[in-house]
Amino acid sequence: MANLREISRRMSSIRSTMQITRTMEMISTARIQKALSRAEDALPYKDAITNMLANVAGAGLDESQPLLATHAEEKHVLFILIASDRGLAGGFNILQQRAVEREMRDLAAKGVESSVITCGRKPTEYFTYRKIKPVLSFVGISSEPNMDEADRIASYVMDGYASGAIDRVELLYWHARNRVDQTQVTERLLPISRERLMMPNPPRDPEAISEVEHEAYPDYAFEPSATEVLGYLMPAYIRTVIYHALLDSAAAEHGARRRAMQSATDNAKEVLSTLGRTYNRERQGAITTELNEIIGGASALEDN
Repeated sequence: MANLREISRRMSSIRSTMQITRTMEMISTARIQKALSRAEDALPYKDAITNMLANVAGAGLDESQPLLATHAEEKHVLFILIASDRGLAGGFNILQQRAVEREMRDLAAKGVESSVITCGRKPTEYFTYRKIKPVLSFVGISSEPNMDEADRIASYVMDGYASGAIDRVELLYWHARNRVDQTQVTERLLPISRERLMMPNPPRDPEAISEVEHEAYPDYAFEPSATEVLGYLMPAYIRTVIYHALLDSAAAEHGARRRAMQSATDNAKEVLSTLGRTYNRERQGAITTELNEIIGGASALEDN
């Protein structure tokens, strides 16, 4: 009987857990469409400003512009890691965190310094625990990012790059391909290469880059000069790319959590099914034992 009570307690505990995972799955399912819509609504503006930047740069790439200049020596690399405030989303946080940590170790082995900006409570705690203090950290808004967050990150990035304190900036986040699938993205924010300017809207899949034709932009007359226009466009471009990455990551977070909770619910159902069979088998065994004892007792009385 003790074994039956233990199995019954386990089944009750799993049912409670399954109720929580199912509820979280439903919440993420309800939120993902809104998050996807926000990311999709922001995409045309990102594409437009990226194309505009390519048009202006095509008129004559002026590398004297601080944000377009390539530094002769790479001494400091900045990583912008966009993840989540909460867990229970499969590998959404840990895969990106480990990727950045691995890159930072490789750079340190080459004598190159590195730092990280974390967006989300999980990556902030991850690096702080490992004695790597983020230069900027944002918590509590991973599922509802705002433009202020993008502005602060962009200002830090631009000031550091223009002053020469930062030589390369990498942006890491998850791209929500749809309600189900998410893809890890590592995007070089600075410096902007000539290839990037000639291909302003490259595909997310690196294997498909060769299939995209480079566009030839027409000549434009600029007033003021193309260099001055470029000076206005670059900050707007960097803010827009960062903001869209925040929105994209928020949508991916809901999708990853929905999938993780669905998997947890399915696993709980399987465990309950197994425990149910074990419970019935143990119960049948206990009943059989009791019947044997009763029959044995009755036979002993008849013999007397």
